[in-house]
Amino acid sequence: MKVLITGSTGFLGKHIIDEFKSIEFKIDTIGRQKKSTIISDLSKSVPLVLEKYNMVVHVAGKAHVVPKTKQEEQEFYNVNLKGTQNLINALKNKPDYFVFISTVSVYGLDFGNDIAESTPLKSSEPYGRSKIMAEEVINKWGIANNVKITILRLPLIFGKNPPGNLKSMINAILKKYYFNIGKGDVRKSMVFAKDVAAFIPKIANKGGVFNLTDGHNPSFRELSNIISTHYKINPPFSVNYYIVLLAANLGELVQKVFKLKMPINKRQVLKMTKALTFNDKKARALGGNAKKIIDNPNEWLTHDF
Repeated sequence: MKVLITGSTGFLGKHIIDEFKSIEFKIDTIGRQKKSTIISDLSKSVPLVLEKYNMVVHVAGKAHVVPKTKQEEQEFYNVNLKGTQNLINALKNKPDYFVFISTVSVYGLDFGNDIAESTPLKSSEPYGRSKIMAEEVINKWGIANNVKITILRLPLIFGKNPPGNLKSMINAILKKYYFNIGKGDVRKSMVFAKDVAAFIPKIANKGGVFNLTDGHNPSFRELSNIISTHYKINPPFSVNYYIVLLAANLGELVQKVFKLKMPINKRQVLKMTKALTFNDKKARALGGNAKKIIDNPNEWLTHDF
């Protein structure tokens, strides 16, 4: 199978490349790097794509950044929406399958349990909203051109040397300023990058929209204890919920009055004290058998982090 991949040098993209090489797919890449097969900044222009591909996997996207200005907000739409439009406009020779890496952020929820793919997409933030709009564009294009569309809505992605919130959590524990709130028993969905990569060849010819998780949804305490044990340090302490909430309220007041950036706010406290888990029964019924994060610490923790 001949495959075109965007975002191949990113965290998830590298795992997809490794997986596809292991099953001997012929791989081309598109990106800004000189080593890309097709050199192009998708957010700025339509690339020249001459070949016919059996499958296109669109991984490239903007995430892990909280926008502070209107310009930074617009960048999400430039990369996630316009970049997608430029990619599909470049595919004059239509692929058989198109896989889009989306996010559970499209649901626009800060908390909830067992959230399924049928849940309305209500995100109003630039990241989630730009992904919703990209999904809509891809689905319309797929129907018009008889291309099988698969959309993977992913939670926090695990693997060695991860970006984003997981990296921040590990660093905070190592530097001993991380703490759990209350019992730390709030659960969040997450999934291994390797398992996402392995699922793509299984699902691409079927199409559809899928959540994918590790099926366990670890708690903050489980994760922090595993990290502490792995690095042979004392586990993080716990702080009473009401003390943290009071600190968050005071922090917001200080920020409002003195225009100072504070380390915690009420929304962050809400996210850390409310479960956010997703239903992935559809994916598991079709071979998306992702492994439990807590059973495989060596796949996401290193001694040289």
